[in-house]
Amino acid sequence: MTDQLQGRKVAVLAADGVEQVELTEPVKALRGAGAEVVLLSLESGSIQAYENDVEPKDTFDVDAEVAGADPADFDALVLPGGTTNPDHLRTDEAAVAFVKRFVESGRPVGVICHGPWTLVTADVVRGRTLTSWPSLRTDLVNAGANWVDEEVVRDGGLVSSRNPGDLPAFCAAIVEEFGRGGSLRTGAAAGASA
Repeated sequence: MTDQLQGRKVAVLAADGVEQVELTEPVKALRGAGAEVVLLSLESGSIQAYENDVEPKDTFDVDAEVAGADPADFDALVLPGGTTNPDHLRTDEAAVAFVKRFVESGRPVGVICHGPWTLVTADVVRGRTLTSWPSLRTDLVNAGANWVDEEVVRDGGLVSSRNPGDLPAFCAAIVEEFGRGGSLRTGAAAGASA
């Protein structure tokens, strides 16, 4: 365990259908670096994770509903994949609004696999370079992004990866990116963490 992310508060936004390893590995890396991690979702209770989109795995307790969450309370955001997880998120107004406000704030975001679907719906990929699961290429290009097929892509605080095989590089990149500078939260939350 390190203290690289000590004092940082990271939101992980996920719903039923999240690819388990794309949730658990980033959370493990972030907590291992000293971050406080908060699982946001569409409803309170728990979410069902899957392996390969079809095999039910574990359930995870939700810390807060995204509808009541303020992006200014967090230093960074992670959007894991799985096919149905971002499909649920991108059809939820509160989730899309949270993601849009977060990205537009300039704070760092990590996104993997099918996670960029929510970014597309939030209209925040125009002019950005990122990667994803290959089937999202057309969606991202049509939304104005530059899509590349690389293990990890960094573009102005946006860190993206393609699939679970990229997780070691993705986790290292988000810890590094989220650790740059001081606390990035604004307003009262920044004062509390100073």
